[in-house]
Amino acid sequence: MIYKSRKGDLDLSQATRLYPAVIVEMHGEIAEMSLEWGELYGDRVKIVNYVLVFDFTPLHEDVKERTVLEFETKEALVAEMQEVAKFFK
Repeated sequence: MIYKSRKGDLDLSQATRLYPAVIVEMHGEIAEMSLEWGELYGDRVKIVNYVLVFDFTPLHEDVKERTVLEFETKEALVAEMQEVAKFFK
């Protein structure tokens, strides 16, 4: 299952995790939080952008192998998630 993203071809059959997240800034610190967290507390922090994380890191490995797609809006993130979801139907 090869997904052609703007960062290149991604073999979805090798993904160990696939998840949306929000990048936030609070008190000068940048952090990746769950999309649900962003929906609950987004009014208390600055939302930098939204991301879709394709994690290819083998289980129990320390070296991270991830591809992160960034989006300016939640709507753009959701649209990309819908495209990826077609591969899992």
